[in-house]
Amino acid sequence: MTIVDSNVGSQILKQEQSEAGTLHFFNHIAVVEFYEGLHVDLNSGRQTINDLMNYFGTTKPFGLIANRVNSYSISLLDTTEVKSIFPNMVAYGVVSHNEAGRMNAIIESSFCSSNGISFDNLYEGLDAVYLRVINKLNTYLN
Repeated sequence: MTIVDSNVGSQILKQEQSEAGTLHFFNHIAVVEFYEGLHVDLNSGRQTINDLMNYFGTTKPFGLIANRVNSYSISLLDTTEVKSIFPNMVAYGVVSHNEAGRMNAIIESSFCSSNGISFDNLYEGLDAVYLRVINKLNTYLN
């Protein structure tokens, strides 16, 4: 299910579309839905990175969810650079809608500093990532 077709679709504050896919913004979370067959790396994801930077900056804690409604590949070797671009990305999640997507999420998790990034449905992913962001916000405020 795409985020637009979900029960939280009406809460989307902003959307950005690029050659890589669509990025949906909420207060503390962004949900990205990459296009079918894309290879996501720093080049193909440049506009997505710019859109995230414009919305969240480098200090506002946020979470990112990859809603894998399509099949695509990711350059896992670029994850270190993405982490350095976004020191304020405090939570990450992958919502998988089939077994292949779940296997990819498991592989992705070995390159992430967060545990438990794989979710079987959108609502589970949104809840978990949002709670991680809110916990980080509370830590920063105290």
